[in-house]
Amino acid sequence: MSDLVSRDLEAIWHPYTQMKTAAKPIPIVKGEGVYLYTEDGKKLIDAVSSWWVNIHGHSHPYIAEKVFEQLQVLEHVIFAGFTHPQAVKLAENLLSIIPKNQAKIFYSDNGSTAVEVAIKMCLQFWSNQNQHRTKILAFKNSYHGDTFGAMAVSARSAFTAAFDSLLFDVEFLDLPNENNLEVLKSQISNLKSELACFIFEPLVQGAGGMLMYEAEDLDELILHCKKENVLTIADEVMTGFGRTGKLFASDHLTQKADLMCFSKGLTGGTMPLGVTSCTQEIYDAFLSDDKLKTLFHGHSFTANPVACAASNASFDILMQAETHESLKRISKKHHQFKEEIELNPKVKNVRQCGTILAMEWNIEATSYFNNIRDTLYNFFLDKGIILRPLGNILYIMPPYCISNDDLDYIYNQIREALIKF
Repeated sequence: MSDLVSRDLEAIWHPYTQMKTAAKPIPIVKGEGVYLYTEDGKKLIDAVSSWWVNIHGHSHPYIAEKVFEQLQVLEHVIFAGFTHPQAVKLAENLLSIIPKNQAKIFYSDNGSTAVEVAIKMCLQFWSNQNQHRTKILAFKNSYHGDTFGAMAVSARSAFTAAFDSLLFDVEFLDLPNENNLEVLKSQISNLKSELACFIFEPLVQGAGGMLMYEAEDLDELILHCKKENVLTIADEVMTGFGRTGKLFASDHLTQKADLMCFSKGLTGGTMPLGVTSCTQEIYDAFLSDDKLKTLFHGHSFTANPVACAASNASFDILMQAETHESLKRISKKHHQFKEEIELNPKVKNVRQCGTILAMEWNIEATSYFNNIRDTLYNFFLDKGIILRPLGNILYIMPPYCISNDDLDYIYNQIREALIKF
């Protein structure tokens, strides 16, 4: 055991980890592009973008340069009553590329808090107008974060079991399809006087198993919510910044949500930052001579200048033609591999949305805790690839700088796994 690992085990409690039975953590000492390097010099392809955050590759020199420049000027300032150039620039940058109905940017710390802010905005939107609307709609199998509000609007599961009695009541809907749309619309209509909002992960449910559904069906639900005067929240924490082949999953939609949540790729995976955007109508509902109608929410590191500088640098890279070509290239490669393996009897379902490719291993036990997860995880680690299955669902979500050669290597190892397991 290395000194770094032994020190870690003495001092650290890792996320989503049963510390008694877990394998020892892998010590990473360097990142460059799509690769991570272990303490003993092994090179690993980061095929899951380090929990879906790293969109441009590790230790990107341009982002590092801009972070270094900002650290020498201003590292932090309280954001209540103050502002700074990087926060203003980032808000302007975001408003230039997200759907045009979005008017204001509210900063927080991560994806969960971006969702918390959106939920609070919706609930208080109605409260400020003396309307008692407290029920929230969400999809089954959804995941919106690990703080209490975000957990409440996420699917009840083993991950929430210890807290279920403390979570507020949520109405859960099936994912829409051409066969159930009218039933789902009826559910919304029957609850409309109570509903504050409907929150969804557009097109792809990430932690729920990379479950995918059609933009046209989601459009129908958003439009119906508008007709019934129900606010909508697009949680683009995972799908944002190119993952679905367009800048945002919402760009596949005709109807646009009233609020949007962003994090993960926002800073290029460099550091934590969260954003909640909203329409002018929602913002205006908080404008009042009555101070009790203020949105009472904030974080010590709200709009941290260094995180905003990293985000602005990531934005510059995201908007380059080369990045857009990479999105098309990866999407095309994924599609070709999907067509190759989708009839393989070892997989139940292969699905793809832009740079996200997921396949469901054809086994009886499909729980997040089944043994195939660890088997596949360790198999790919031995091959120098980080692929972290969601139970029996294996997915690839690489940084956009990944080469065709590295993609082909990953596909080849999946082919071998399909033969072996």
